[in-house]
Formats: sequence, C-alpha cells, structure tokens
Amino acid sequence: MPALRIGLIGCGYMGGVIHLSSLRRLPQADVVALAEPDAERREAVSRQVPRAAVFADYHELLERPNIDAVVIGLPNALHADAAINALQRGKHVYLEKPLALNLEEGGKIVDAWHRSGRVAMIGFNYRFNPLHQKVRRYLEAGELGELVGARSVFTTAPHRAPAWKQRRVSGGGALLDLASHHVDLVRFWFEQKVLEARATIKSERVEADTATLELRLESGLLIQSFFSMSSVDDDRVEIYGRNGMLSVDRYNSWSVAITDLRRASALIRRFGQVLSWLPHSRFALSKLLAPGQEPSFTAALAHFVVAAQNGLQTSPNLEDGFHSLAVITAAEESARTGHFVRVSSLPE
Repeated sequence: MPALRIGLIGCGYMGGVIHLSSLRRLPQADVVALAEPDAERREAVSRQVPRAAVFADYHELLERPNIDAVVIGLPNALHADAAINALQRGKHVYLEKPLALNLEEGGKIVDAWHRSGRVAMIGFNYRFNPLHQKVRRYLEAGELGELVGARSVFTTAPHRAPAWKQRRVSGGGALLDLASHHVDLVRFWFEQKVLEARATIKSERVEADTATLELRLESGLLIQSFFSMSSVDDDRVEIYGRNGMLSVDRYNSWSVAITDLRRASALIRRFGQVLSWLPHSRFALSKLLAPGQEPSFTAALAHFVVAAQNGLQTSPNLEDGFHSLAVITAAEESARTGHFVRVSSLPE
C-alpha cells in the first residue's frame, strides 16, 4: 500500500516538533507539504523534510491534489477554518485539540466532516498511552467493583506562552489546554457521557490558567479535577470503588497501581503490583531511558494513518472533540453562575 501523502499545517511546537517527529517515524506516512506563516519556523522545518513543498498560506497547500491528508497544529482560533476547508477539499484530517473555540464553530466542523465522507480524528492522543488503556481494561473487567468516585490532577510548569495562549478569546486557558484531555479520558475510561459540569477559574500568571472542575456522569458518578498551567508538571488520576482503588501517574508510573481491599495483606499487594509491571517491562525501560517521552503522540498518528489509508473511521473522532468542548463550555458557564450546568449535545 502506498504511503499516505500528508500536508502539515502549522509548524510551531506541536506541529513542527511533536507531530513532525512522530510522522517521520511512521513508514506509511510521507510528509509532502507544509504550511507555516512564520518564515523562520518554515525554513527550520523544511530542512527536516527537504522534499516537501513549502507554503506560507495553508489555503494554497489545500489546493494541491497530491495531498491525501492534513495534520493541523495551528493556534486554536484557526482550527475551524483550516479543518472545514480541508474536509471540503476531500482531505482526511487529523486536528489537534481542542476542536474549536466554541460550540458554534465546533458544530460547523462536525457537519463538514459528516458531509465529506473523509476520515477525521481529534488529537486526544492520551487515549493511546499504554497506562490509560490499561485503566480502561481494569474498569471494563470490574476490578474495583461498584465505582464510588474519581479525582485527577493535570498541571504544567510555567513557561513563556505565545500571545494567543494568554487569553481565552484566542484559545488559551487551563480548561481548553489541559482539562479537555481529562474530559475526553473520562469518557474513554468510563464509557459514558458527562451530563453536568461545575468549575471555578482563576488567573495566576495569564488569563484563566488555573481551574477546578467537577463532572457528573450519566451513572451519577462524580469526578473532581484540578488543572493549572502555573505549577509543576503533574498528570495523575485516582479511581475509587467498593473493592479498592486504582491510581496512575503518567510521568512516573510504570503500570497502573491497584489497592485491592480483598487481598490478604499489604505485602501481597506490593508483590502483586511488581508482578503487574513485568508484562510492561519494555514500556518501563523506555520510561527509564527517556522519562519525558510521551508514546501516545506517535501511536495516535499511526492510528490515523492506517484509518485514512483504509477508509476506516477513527476513535476519537470529531464528535468526541465536540463533547469535550461542550463540557468545557458548560464548565465556563458554571464558573460565572456558581451552579452545575448541563452539557449540550450535538444538534440532530
């Protein structure tokens, strides 16, 4: 099967570093074009893929008939225009999260996708992290018994953010940047929708860079989370059930830790956790050799490439992106009112 011919739209950190690095690892992906308005970044990235056609305007890239698919890593405010134009021109689309700035834009993107018949995937790459996939398997198996609740933390160390990330109106803020990932993981882990959201939002360094979030799922299960772009690098989740607790730390865990109330002693529990790491020794070794690596970026793009080559729809798709955006929208309204707000559904 011939390689998928890909155009890379946006060559900042996500596009020009993360996505390009992942695509170059995939033998079935061929980056044949790139678009970036910043001349310095455009030149730097073009040196890595010297055979690729180079454009300052992504609309010109989309006119090229020899491009099968695009990977969009633009600032959030540009997602809607780029994704809709790409789908209307018959390109398969991998769109970095969040789907859009608001539900009106998000609905237009989903509608364009449904009309196009193309493959479209949202960049919720953490679904492809081996740790998060194991969390889902444990929950599917009912290891924790009846679920009682869950909590999560996702924070990043302070760094110089581009101007567009410093204001919500242009796509910034901890809810869009960080919480959107955990909102999607909640749907992935528990296989149910979020019905209501409540949040508080603070501005520590830049606008809306810190938030607390409460989610109520269809089953009534409550999730509590904390997000900040002004603290330390941390990404953890704990899920509580009547039979025990599950915990995982994306940065430091080698596997999912289970505290099982049915086990005879703490010693047996610790021994069981050590044994649970052994099947994942390759993953553990990679964590030791490169603690900062995030394997899910390449895994997600590999999934997209195979799906686009074979005309298979993906998970997560753009409807998953809309649901996450709807939860964030409800959370932001809640921060203004102080009450739980019901999450909007996709228009029929």
